[in-house]
Amino acid sequence: MAGTTDLGLGDLPSDPLLLILSYLDFRDLLSCSFVNRRFNQLCNHDPLWKWPCRKYWLVSEDKKAQKNRSWKATFIEYYLDLGRYIQHYAKMKAAWEALKAYLGEHCPRMISSLKAGVQEEDLNAIEERIGAKLPDDYRCSLRIHNGQKLVVPGLMGSMALSNHYRSEDLLDVDTAAGGFQRRTGLNRCLPITFCIHTGLSQYMALADVEGRCRNEIFYQCPDQTTHNPAAMDMFITGTSFSEWFTTYVNHVVSGDYPIIRDQIFRYEHDRDCVATTDEITISVSTSFLPELSSIHPPHFFFTYRIKMEMAKNALPEKACQLDSRCWRITNAKGNVEEVVGPGVVGDYPQLRAGRVYEYTSCTTFSTTSGYMEGTYTFHRVENKNEVFNVTIPRFYMNCPTFRLSHVTTEESCNDCFLHDDDSTDTDEYEERRRVLDRPVPPTQCTRYT
Repeated sequence: MAGTTDLGLGDLPSDPLLLILSYLDFRDLLSCSFVNRRFNQLCNHDPLWKWPCRKYWLVSEDKKAQKNRSWKATFIEYYLDLGRYIQHYAKMKAAWEALKAYLGEHCPRMISSLKAGVQEEDLNAIEERIGAKLPDDYRCSLRIHNGQKLVVPGLMGSMALSNHYRSEDLLDVDTAAGGFQRRTGLNRCLPITFCIHTGLSQYMALADVEGRCRNEIFYQCPDQTTHNPAAMDMFITGTSFSEWFTTYVNHVVSGDYPIIRDQIFRYEHDRDCVATTDEITISVSTSFLPELSSIHPPHFFFTYRIKMEMAKNALPEKACQLDSRCWRITNAKGNVEEVVGPGVVGDYPQLRAGRVYEYTSCTTFSTTSGYMEGTYTFHRVENKNEVFNVTIPRFYMNCPTFRLSHVTTEESCNDCFLHDDDSTDTDEYEERRRVLDRPVPPTQCTRYT
């Protein structure tokens, strides 16, 4: 009986070996290349490097052809420059490209405000200057685009009431470093956005200090019940830069945030929050305003945008005019307030086939959440005696997760959530006071009737 010969993996034909190698990540390909000469030759098979180039560097066939290099050479070129960010680059690059494509179509003037990416040595110099390490996902984003110029509108969204306007710029790293905090209450926090109208910033914690977690992104919220400047609460907007930025971009490019006057407005729309009555459709989007809110004392400020539209195929005799509104406002404790008033924001809009009317108003809660619902009363333009109600769908408002200051003093109000101030609809928003530079917010909106 003839003796048998044991075959090793290296004795297999090239085709099945290349198929097996095609399932390996680039690190495993490099490891296999050191096994022996044959494996080294197989691992240098150029098509094996096409998938890593696409996965990690988003290199297309066209981009690779422009460079006139092999797939492996292309991978190595990117890795030598951006290898530190290999776990972040594709995600951040895809987000930036999606955002720019959307801006180019809907608000192109904002594209010109974007700055080119910075180099690695620039980021190293910034870290040395502030004495703190920047998160790799944040550094990766800066390598792609170094924020934007300090212009209006800001890339990170706008919000406007009649007497209050906010538009947040995404800061370049040099400007951000100039605002790096060493003071108690915001120690080792870096501003990453800035509003030139209100002074509002979102900060990123660069260390686990003062009750914050490294890489967390937040709006500062001074405790108004204490005289200690270190008593700084925070509304948390992200657990990391990549999560914060890509979530925002997804909202923008999916159309969740409306484009108004070439600006991104951070109103969130619940697609289920729509009601149709007699060919009139009402939809609502909402937004939380941290700059007008406080945790101590409890005062949570929300703005909402109402869209009312009559069906395009509605008959001419369906034309109608709004007379009044009736709101039912419920906070998280179940306390209910009803508000009835003429018109909306001082206006009595008419609706005809295909016409859209939108307006913005606001409300406050002493609890962290609540909801509103109600009706509009209309009459027919051709028959004023024909009066009917249109349903406003229930819409919910919730403030972001927040964390209380680690500072406790005898002046702190430990039971302030036990006090309940009624929420208030402020439909006549033209009368609202101007709010700049983070003043102490009122504990209750003024009601206008």
